[in-house]
Amino acid sequence: MVKILAACGAGINTSHQIKSAVEEEMKNRGYQVQVDTTVIKDITEDINDKYDIFTPISKTDFSFEIKIPVVEAGPILYRVPAMSKPVFDEIESIIKDIQ
Repeated sequence: MVKILAACGAGINTSHQIKSAVEEEMKNRGYQVQVDTTVIKDITEDINDKYDIFTPISKTDFSFEIKIPVVEAGPILYRVPAMSKPVFDEIESIIKDIQ
């Protein structure tokens, strides 16, 4: 099971949309993933270390180094295949590397 952390500004709506889209698309591609959601400001190095992939809505600077692959997931929200497919493809590529 690949663990993914989705994050947005409030941790309420956008991160949950990312969660739903990633879980559904990866299931359709034959992968088991668990996506958790959070508020960007609540992310610590310890929290981040518990995941395999980090999918924030946009590029974010932290006071620590993110040691796992980061995939900016904002384009998923537009529900336009030409924009979301590259995000899903990148997540799939990372999953293949992990497994």
